[in-house]
Amino acid sequence: MNRRLVLGALALASVVGALPAFAAAGVQLPRFVSSTLPNGAIVALVEKRDTPLLSLNATVRGGALGDAPGRDGTASLFADLIQKGAGERNAAQFAEAIENVGGSLSAGAGSEALTIRATFLARDADLMLELVADVLQRPRLEPAEFDQVRTLAVQSIAAAKDSDPRALLGSYGDAWLLRGHPYGRPVGGSESTLAAIELGDVQHFYRDQVGGDRLIITIVGDFDAAAMAQELEWKFGAWRKAALPLPAAAAPARATGRTVLLVDKPGATQTYFWLGNVGASRTDPARTAQSVVNTVFGGRFTSMLNTELRIKSGLTYGASAGFDRGSQPGAFSISSFTETSKTVEAIDMALATLARLHQDGLSAEQLQSARSYILGQFPPTLETNGQIAARLADMLFHGLGPDDVNEYATRVAQVDAEAARKAIEQSFPRSENLAIVLIGDAEKIRDAVKKYGPVTEMKLTDPRFAPAAK
Repeated sequence: MNRRLVLGALALASVVGALPAFAAAGVQLPRFVSSTLPNGAIVALVEKRDTPLLSLNATVRGGALGDAPGRDGTASLFADLIQKGAGERNAAQFAEAIENVGGSLSAGAGSEALTIRATFLARDADLMLELVADVLQRPRLEPAEFDQVRTLAVQSIAAAKDSDPRALLGSYGDAWLLRGHPYGRPVGGSESTLAAIELGDVQHFYRDQVGGDRLIITIVGDFDAAAMAQELEWKFGAWRKAALPLPAAAAPARATGRTVLLVDKPGATQTYFWLGNVGASRTDPARTAQSVVNTVFGGRFTSMLNTELRIKSGLTYGASAGFDRGSQPGAFSISSFTETSKTVEAIDMALATLARLHQDGLSAEQLQSARSYILGQFPPTLETNGQIAARLADMLFHGLGPDDVNEYATRVAQVDAEAARKAIEQSFPRSENLAIVLIGDAEKIRDAVKKYGPVTEMKLTDPRFAPAAK
């Protein structure tokens, strides 16, 4: 075997001496062993024998960044399609193999990765690995199944437009704020790009963008790590490499000033709004302080935003804010919805709340409340095998060490007024520098929203998430 034991990849000092599940400083990442297979695939294993279950997370770097121009949604269709038959099993046989043992297997695409998640009883480990290996290395990609998943993807977008466009608000927001940048392209595609994708595009995507050199596998559960490592090398170690280099995105530029995209939904009784600018990456050194600040500002029910827009004024059923973190900074956005006649009042209140955050910062009481809230919410995010496998994969993907988990409570406790002030100044946009997206009845709100900046209009029925290029 040519396997190289890699504990340094995550700065783990030793294979022996398991870390406790919890320590006084907070949650601790369980002990794991990591290895690199001959083709470059990374494997990380956690023995956790409290339940007879295995959870697997397989991450393939690249994702929607590998979609060809004008073919946004290819990675997403590929992720849907590989669940519709692989190896010797057609779609029905593949589903039956999972259901007959009470397991689960799903696949999805993100901007920078494809992810497969599986959970099976420990006794069915061989079947789980066989199915995952088939999905990755022997997908059937059958024409009839492709037609169905593409049709369903288009219908899902159309249905959201007809009923509740909140699910699409982020796609419009990213496309408007990040136009011209890879993060601005819709991962799931638009009606126009999905219609342009053919089965050959998906096949080329698989050849060019999916391979063993991009693979990260994490498994947590009831198994012997040494035996599992050998099995994974046998099943995945000789898998071919992706044909093209790994795509990457540069950091997007922050927006200056305000621009407004008005998406016309005639007859709408509500206006859905999204206010955003470029925020912070997954590895930003100030990410803990950003999370503490956003907990107060827009990250929980009693946040500043929700208090003003829902609890006090009753303008909406909810308002929130958050960071979309990738290898590069994605959007920081505020989103909500309100009755059409209250559009300006609600947006003004959101802008005023953002301005107040910059003017006043956080009080000592707000900081303490946010720290306590975060520390109380964090442990349940690392309870199950699947949660641990996903977090470990995320750390490996972003090159983070165990300290990302092990020292999290300490970092939260160290966020003081000065750290919060710096996070607000550096990572939270000012109210005068925002990309604004409104989905509503343009005839009723067009003139009123001109005060926020130059207005560009498109129709909700347009088969894309941004205005057509001129």
